[in-house]
Amino acid sequence: MHTDRTSPSPTPTSTRFSAVVDAALRSAGWQPGRWDIKQAEIWADALRGHESPAGHRHSVFPAAVEAWAEFGGLHIPTTAPGRQIAPTPLHLDPLHGLHMARTLVDLGRALDSEVAPLGEESDTRALLAIDAEGRTYTLDHTGDWYLGATIDQALTTLVSGLEPVRLTAG
Repeated sequence: MHTDRTSPSPTPTSTRFSAVVDAALRSAGWQPGRWDIKQAEIWADALRGHESPAGHRHSVFPAAVEAWAEFGGLHIPTTAPGRQIAPTPLHLDPLHGLHMARTLVDLGRALDSEVAPLGEESDTRALLAIDAEGRTYTLDHTGDWYLGATIDQALTTLVSGLEPVRLTAG
């Protein structure tokens, strides 16, 4: 569940994340209230301005811009063993998906939603993506995977080493 940013915390160190995820995010430079909208707008402009050789263009929408503003630029390390699979370090920079416009357009068509890049899994170079409803995905050489209904759930899945759900047709 996504907590309102202005809600008071019961303790100075509590956040909306588990202790493991919170520690990883904080070691990457995140803190509650982090909001770099200027950088998010720079990424939005770069993505809007890019066109693939076949004419595919990136979608930019509020859910993506909000995720970039809060988490963009972070290099999130793995800090603990995974619960189901090995967690992987993350780099949340949408420009990792700059040349993946066609792939994201195709995924969006399959999901009946717009999809934008979010970053990448640093070790595997799997592309992280977010759709217009805020649902998150990872795309790698083995397929497309659902990470969660929100960026918070996606970060929890990735940092905690939870197994994502494979997207399938039908």
